[in-house]
Order: sequence, then structure tokens, then C-alpha cells
Amino acid sequence: MEIRELIVTRREGTGKQVAKRLRRQGQVPGVLYGGSGSLSITLDPKSVIKLLSVAGGTAVLNLRFTDGNEGNRNVIIRDLQFDPVSEALIHVDLQEVMMDRAITVTVAIHAVGEAAGVKEQAGILELILREVQVSCLPSLIPDRIDADVSELRIGTVLTIAGLLPPEGVRILNDPAQAVATVAPPMAEEVVAPVAPAAPTEPEVLTERKPKVEEVKE
Repeated sequence: MEIRELIVTRREGTGKQVAKRLRRQGQVPGVLYGGSGSLSITLDPKSVIKLLSVAGGTAVLNLRFTDGNEGNRNVIIRDLQFDPVSEALIHVDLQEVMMDRAITVTVAIHAVGEAAGVKEQAGILELILREVQVSCLPSLIPDRIDADVSELRIGTVLTIAGLLPPEGVRILNDPAQAVATVAPPMAEEVVAPVAPAAPTEPEVLTERKPKVEEVKE
């Protein structure tokens, strides 16, 4: 397994003003959890986004400090915060991991196959659950958990028990929890016919008589 590198700097200051100053300088604040406690750090947001696009959000990363005093550590991305308006990355949480110890992470569910209820019954596939909690060694964290929906028909449900995780990966969700189903097709809206308007009597216009002015003698 290739472990990609993420470079960070130890951060002394904390608080909103420090975070704003860092962002103006093109950096983002972060926190490293694990070991003896938490550690405030600073990261380059561009390098984080690049790692996400290449390695994915569940990959194990080799964390290296710029001053070299903290030593290299294996970490995973625990949480990312984005600005709701600009969608820019504004904060990163990292979790230190031991490669020989199982950890719990969230993994996305990906539907595979074409449901029989969609192909043969014109139903609508509904993905009820989009991610699951799994336990495994850091080196075995999957990019996703595939959910085979090909056998689903209208009214049938795929549950957690029907998922097949990779070897060494254990799903922690309730086995009876629903993952996907096929709903009936939406009924077309029936437009009620508009009743013809009742005929109306033509308006009769009476002849207007000229006004007779009183003649003064």
C-alpha cells in the first residue's frame, strides 16, 4: 500500500483571529488527535485537496512536520470543514493511527448493478443509507463498500446483512438496517377535464333615447 505524505507545521496560537490570519496567508488551521493528546497544526489547503483527489478521504497518510521535531506519524483525515459560501477548506482534523491496531472509520456505500425492479417494473431505486461504520486495520480501509442492488424488486429491501465487505473489514451497523430499496413508479398526475362553460344569454342593448332639454319660454 502506497502511503502519501502530508506536510504540516506546528501551530502555537489558537483562536478565531489566528485562524483568520492563517487563511489570509493561504494556510488553514488543523488539529492532530492521538498519542498523548491533541496538537494544533497548520496545513496547506491545496495539498490536502490534492491528496483527497488522488488517495481518497479514507487513505492513510504519512504526516511530516516541517521542523522535524515531532517525527513522522501515520494519520487519517478525521474531519474537514468548508466555508458554506465560498466552499473553501477552512479546517482539518487528523487522527493518528497505529498500523497494527484496528480503527473505526466511516466508509461510503456505492450501489452496483441495475435493480430488477427498475429494469422490469419501472420502479425507482432509493439508496436509504449512504455510509457505514467499519472496523479494520488502517492498511485495509476500503475506498467504499459496494451494495449489489441487481436482485432488488419493488418492495424488497437490501439490508446491512446483505453487504459483502472486503476481507478483514467488519461492518458495525445493525445487520437489519435498510440500505436500499425499489419504490413503485410515480403515478402520473391526471388532469381533470374542464367542463364546458354554460351558454350565456346575449346581452340586449336598449336603444338610448336622446335627452330632451327643457325649453324655457
